[in-house]
Amino acid sequence: MGAGTDRGGHGVPAPSAAPVSAPRAAPVGALRVPGGPLLAANLKWLFTELDFERRFDAAAEAGFAGVEYADPYPYAPARLRTLLRAAGLRQVLINSPAGQPGSPERAGLACHPGRAADFRAGIERGLEYATELGAGLLHVLAGITPPDVSAERAFATYVTNIAWAVDRAHGTGVRIVVEAQNERDAPGYFLRTQARATAVVEAVGRDRAGLLLDLYHAQVTEGDLVRTLRSCLPYALHLQIADPPDRTEPGTGEIRWPRVLGALRDAGYEGWIGCEYRPARGTVAGLGWVAEVTA
Repeated sequence: MGAGTDRGGHGVPAPSAAPVSAPRAAPVGALRVPGGPLLAANLKWLFTELDFERRFDAAAEAGFAGVEYADPYPYAPARLRTLLRAAGLRQVLINSPAGQPGSPERAGLACHPGRAADFRAGIERGLEYATELGAGLLHVLAGITPPDVSAERAFATYVTNIAWAVDRAHGTGVRIVVEAQNERDAPGYFLRTQARATAVVEAVGRDRAGLLLDLYHAQVTEGDLVRTLRSCLPYALHLQIADPPDRTEPGTGEIRWPRVLGALRDAGYEGWIGCEYRPARGTVAGLGWVAEVTA
């Protein structure tokens, strides 16, 4: 995406809210898994028939109470706040900045030795946006493992950088999350398994960071989602969903969603679920999955 349009200062603002891991009160009738968590619209993936700024109102009209998207940085925080307020939406999560598509930095810098200054500058910017938008979670991208760096060195670099980000976020009202991504969709991505992701959270302290548990990536890489949920939910601050093999809405692919969502409800998960999928039937028509797979 293009360069940011913000012309304001670069310091992280004073916190406006305490850290949160669960949604605040949502409007009655807000879109959610029946008897379970609220759903957040991922505005990179949903309502793509509309210009980005028009997707906020479309999400609210479809019943969403919250939104997420990877890249807020082409827009000034003030403009995004205006769009959120006008639509009555909560910003749930954003990503840390990434480099241009095709660049070595395209998926972040956290595992890149010798790039600490650039990594920290990105975290400063990410925290600035997260606090300005009221987002409780900042997903710190792991990066593509450099070809000349050993797995051991990349892991040590990554843990050091995540620990720094967690320390920097302390007191801002923002919590850091990390996400494992599958090799098919994100070739070379450093963080590929839930075991490695939870090891990172343990290394920096699970009271200070958490998982962004993407069930699509987990299914493609490992399968056995009910077992994955049971082992990973104690670490999870946010979930995302899509159905393999085509990353479409639940009910269009291989996952047994009634069983998976039942396990999620049984575990008492209270965070948000981000709808990060490519609608096979159009965004609004595709939302029929909420009733279809939970009936």
